Amino acid sequence: MDRELFDHFLHDESHRGPVPDDAFTGAAGGAACGDVSRLSLTVSGGRIASVTFDTEGCGATRAATAALAETIEGATVLEAAATSIDDTEALLDGLVSSKRHAAQLATDALHRALSAAAASNLPLDPSVCVSGRIPPPNADGTLDLGPERVAVAVSGGVDSAVAALLERERGVEVIAITVKLWADPETDGTKACCSPEAVLGARAVAHSLDIPHFTLDLEADFRRRVVDRFVTGYAEGQTPNPCILCNGEVRLAAMLDLAERLGATRLLTGHYARIVEDEQGPLLAAGVDAAKDQSYMLAALPPELLGRLGFPLTDMTKDEVRAVATRHGLAVAKKPESQDLCFLAGQGKQGFLRRHGNLVDREGAVVDRAGRNLGRHRGHHNFTVGQRRGIGVSLNEPGYVVATDAATNTVTVGTREDIETRRVSVRDAVLHRDGARVDNVRLRYHSATLPATLGAAAPGRHKALELQLAEPFDAAAPGQTAVLMDGETIVGHGTITSAA
Repeated sequence: MDRELFDHFLHDESHRGPVPDDAFTGAAGGAACGDVSRLSLTVSGGRIASVTFDTEGCGATRAATAALAETIEGATVLEAAATSIDDTEALLDGLVSSKRHAAQLATDALHRALSAAAASNLPLDPSVCVSGRIPPPNADGTLDLGPERVAVAVSGGVDSAVAALLERERGVEVIAITVKLWADPETDGTKACCSPEAVLGARAVAHSLDIPHFTLDLEADFRRRVVDRFVTGYAEGQTPNPCILCNGEVRLAAMLDLAERLGATRLLTGHYARIVEDEQGPLLAAGVDAAKDQSYMLAALPPELLGRLGFPLTDMTKDEVRAVATRHGLAVAKKPESQDLCFLAGQGKQGFLRRHGNLVDREGAVVDRAGRNLGRHRGHHNFTVGQRRGIGVSLNEPGYVVATDAATNTVTVGTREDIETRRVSVRDAVLHRDGARVDNVRLRYHSATLPATLGAAAPGRHKALELQLAEPFDAAAPGQTAVLMDGETIVGHGTITSAA
């Protein structure tokens, strides 16, 4: 540490002062050490026009925050977004290990202020290139605007990290965007893809690749449009699929909007899926690696967004992706995949529904198809169609949940034959192409597709449609998504209401 430099910033008052009304503010710190760093910045033309700061606690936090405030004033938003903890520490020529937290707090405060800017409608594109400097025109009057700029949705996992790496190696300018969807003390953020912990991990991955990083906080929208509908679905006796809803209506559209405001031509993700073109435009299709195909979870994406999306891992398998990460020394090369829903990670569904939806255990009847009482249960919302374990009653053969009734709090059980269906009704259906093109359907994530027909139905939205299956399917659960396909191409989707 350069003591003279440290003392200069420790007593620097040049950026102390009132926070402008139009400023974006970020703060970090608090109970653990008592140190707090606050940074407020205004943005104009893709540049940080002014910065003010305030701190509480130790001198190292004050010096690190002051140094960062001085450095980012006048910088482009993208340059500021590339600032890592190491960069902040270097402004003071290093810090002793016991004071490194000061650089972390100042850097976190900066990125939270940038997150506030990202959530606004303000244009953040520094107009031409990452340096923000407009180059002189060529002899013919044209401008050399530099490489293409793309945004990559970086979650902190290996797939998105490799997607960003491949784009950087392709020679384009890469920006990383991470969404924060959920923060809950009961959730294990280390196992969730969109938690505050995941945001920090994603930022570290981006900065290790020398890529600017932005966090987009969508928690309020996610709670309203995804979590609340998830809870309501269970209260009504359904089994919702929140990931399809989130991808289709919340996070990818919001990231595309931010990417555009940052001057990126496209948003790329680490999903295993394909985009194909027919005579009417782009459609989603199954990925090359059948074991990792994620097209089902992306099925509700409007086709008009697909032209601005891309999947760099389209032709790769998971093993190949991990090999690339290992070869380049990425810290996430062996990171395990998230298995739970982001808001359920590390906690049980029953406890979540009780805390967030007031769905408390309420005793009800377990009956057979004829209505005969077989036993008692602790709440219909604890069961889903097709469930075999935990029913709590004994039959002469393996028993399955056939139906749940929210109004009467009844769970109906039967045999495997009772859950087989050849006809599936869906609501709120969307067809991107004529229904006559549907020749198969996927009724559950990672289940095999089934030959199916829909019949004549025009492209557009439909309150209800009915699918005929060429072979029986076990347990088409109300609330799940039916993905309508033409070969490997997705041409529509709808929410299952019933099966017979």
